[in-house]
Amino acid sequence: MATTDDGTRMTFLQEVRSAVTTRAALLVTGVLGLMVAFITSYAGAFHAPKPTDIALGVVAPAQARGALVAKLDGLPGSPLDPRALPSREVALQQLRDRKIDAALVVDPRSTTDRLLVASGGGAALSQATEAVVTAADRAEGRTVRTEDVRPVADGDSRSLSSFYLVVGWCVGGYLCAAILAISAGARPANTARAVIRLGALAVYSLLAGLAGAVVIGPVLNALPGSLFGLWGLGALIVFAVGATTLAFQTLLGVIGIGLAILVIVVFGNPSAGGAYPYPLLPPFWRAIGPALPPGAGTWASRSIAYFGGNGLTSSLLVLAAWAVGGVLLSVVLAALRDRDRRNNTLAPVTPRA
Repeated sequence: MATTDDGTRMTFLQEVRSAVTTRAALLVTGVLGLMVAFITSYAGAFHAPKPTDIALGVVAPAQARGALVAKLDGLPGSPLDPRALPSREVALQQLRDRKIDAALVVDPRSTTDRLLVASGGGAALSQATEAVVTAADRAEGRTVRTEDVRPVADGDSRSLSSFYLVVGWCVGGYLCAAILAISAGARPANTARAVIRLGALAVYSLLAGLAGAVVIGPVLNALPGSLFGLWGLGALIVFAVGATTLAFQTLLGVIGIGLAILVIVVFGNPSAGGAYPYPLLPPFWRAIGPALPPGAGTWASRSIAYFGGNGLTSSLLVLAAWAVGGVLLSVVLAALRDRDRRNNTLAPVTPRA
């Protein structure tokens, strides 16, 4: 049994205190909290997917259009958010622009209607829409034939490759930032060091973006779309997540790594619209997803891969905001620490009596 400095034997409680410091206990408690939050967030988002307010274009004869939209809008549980469209061509264009999730084209000369979907934006969403519309048409004695106008690529099972790609980029971003910080202390010692770390992160982001785009495209043939477009998106995602992590670390020290994991992994990944696009998620996750890097990145990668880059603007602005915010917070906090250090150095020392 271990002994104290005066040679007496330690009690069990003293040995515990010696083996596990207060700081370590607090960090382990924080890890436990992250674990519980992880389970709660993922299970909460995925345990019971339910279609809500799926944006559905409705193309029908003018005399029947209003009544049909009202009937679809009044379905129990509000699974659809229907809006009247003048023609199939307009519906196709809005699908390509990602303004709607699907479109129902009613043929007044037949009992079979056409449902236009785009599984490249999320296979689970297309299937859920088909199930809801088929049931609604069946109640009216009609049938539905589904046409996938933006189908997933052969190597992209259920349109999940874009989500996996973005998750990988996010992991690379916060791990790189964590390594840069803990290699010489969790908080930058001065403004110059903060700028150097951000510069190193920028170089890494370019390499990580290119590596991810090459692997998901030419190597695995898992995702179509522009290689250069995905490269640029990947570099922005990695830098945004990394700069945010550096900012959190500058503010909170090593605890900032945990905060980055909380924001990006615990809240960001299940709300990203990957496995279940936004209309299938519960309200909380549906609300926060587009504002977090994984959600913005997943939406943008699918836009590049399947929709010719349409609907990118809002997602790119979100990612840019995280990147710029992370840079500014890191530099400003480091500058404030520099000022405090200079003030403490220049402060006069009061001589002892």
